[in-house]
Amino acid sequence: MSLVQPTRILLVGGGAREHALAWKLASEPGVNEVIVAPGSDAIAAEPRVRCLPGADPLDGPTLARIARAASAELAVVGPEAPLAAGVADDLRAVGVPVFGPSAAAARIEASKAFCRDVAEAAGVPIARGAAFDTAVSAAAFARRLAADGDGVVIKADGLAGGKGVDVCDDGASAQEAIRRRFERDPGGRVVVEERLTGPEASLVVLADGRDVLALPPARDHKRLLDGDRGPNTGGMGAYSPLPDLPDPAA
Repeated sequence: MSLVQPTRILLVGGGAREHALAWKLASEPGVNEVIVAPGSDAIAAEPRVRCLPGADPLDGPTLARIARAASAELAVVGPEAPLAAGVADDLRAVGVPVFGPSAAAARIEASKAFCRDVAEAAGVPIARGAAFDTAVSAAAFARRLAADGDGVVIKADGLAGGKGVDVCDDGASAQEAIRRRFERDPGGRVVVEERLTGPEASLVVLADGRDVLALPPARDHKRLLDGDRGPNTGGMGAYSPLPDLPDPAA
């Protein structure tokens, strides 16, 4: 199959990730314009980039019409929420090639409980844990984990902008975290897991259903304060390469 360099690209999103993508995509040879929906003032300042401030990144049918009207030859979906909402499916339905998974595939990111199910079915090692629909059952399980003395992690099941995880040192703080989670989302689910200690790393792999391409491992700056004393954040930057992990693509 021959590859065709796109000249017009629709980029969905408006955060720092999309700013980096817009900057890089617009700098590629042959790209005439990157249209960002909704984008931001900072993104709009990039050369060969045009933003659509009124666009809703979760409105797949409208984004599909925008892509067709602009004769976009590629769409790139940056944030997780539009992917979970099926934006990639809507774009593909009108014949626009998309970099981004379908809603069904994005569920592994949109639901931590589903991610656990997939990992367990595939035999991938994962922290002890379970998903719960009520605070009472979640609290009972958290107490059992806390008895080991290693701490407990409480997670919102769905997307939370990187702020859905409470790392708790003991059972009392875990109970409080569970209470807060169900107060914010009474009909939601909570995942309770054992706390694992040590450096974390993210290994992102691009896949098209046949081939895979591993990117270099990266590590987030997650906790808010020095010495990991603050709460988890949505990430305050990342660094790569990592001195303790090899690059699988090297």
